[in-house]
Parts: sequence; C-alpha cells; structure tokens
Amino acid sequence: MKSAKLGKRSSPVEVTNVSVHGFWILIENKEHFLSFEQFPWFKDAAIAQLVNVELQSAQHLYWPDLDVDLSVESIKFPERFPLVSKVRSNKPLQRTRLKAARR
Repeated sequence: MKSAKLGKRSSPVEVTNVSVHGFWILIENKEHFLSFEQFPWFKDAAIAQLVNVELQSAQHLYWPDLDVDLSVESIKFPERFPLVSKVRSNKPLQRTRLKAARR
C-alpha cells in the first residue's frame, strides 16, 4: 500500500514547533528559529496565539492576536535589529566623570 502524496501547503507561513527556548516558523519552505531571548514578545504567548500568523507580504509577518509585526529580515538576521527598551528606570542617573570634574 502506498500513501498518497501530500497536498500543497495552504499557507505560505506556519509555526512548525514550539519549545521552552523558542519556536520554529516555516516561511515559504524555509524554516527559521525565533528564540524567546531574541524575540521576547512571544515568550508568554499561548500556542494558539503563536500559530495565528499571517504573511502580509513577502517580507512582513503579523501576529494579530499579539499585535506583533516583524520583518522577515529581522528573523533571518536578528543581530542587525538589537532590542531597545523604551521603559525608563526610576533609578536616578549617576553623574558622568566630565560633570564631576567640572565641580
């Protein structure tokens, strides 16, 4: 008995696996790993939220349940897109050496 051939994928993007470290996403037949360390927006997401992903254009992914947009390039080359936090610390700033020297 021979199995039938698998059909074509109905979506050009698909989450294929999830681990405690991140998840794998298949984008037009190429698999990529998104670590939770490099992509923290997904760390506390439910599986249903992770797998609900749309390829909005050839270079743009969108997770509507999480309101997260990512360029495919940022997944391929995360080192080119360092995370920058906009959260401000309540800790007072320390004087720089230059300001201290002026006193």
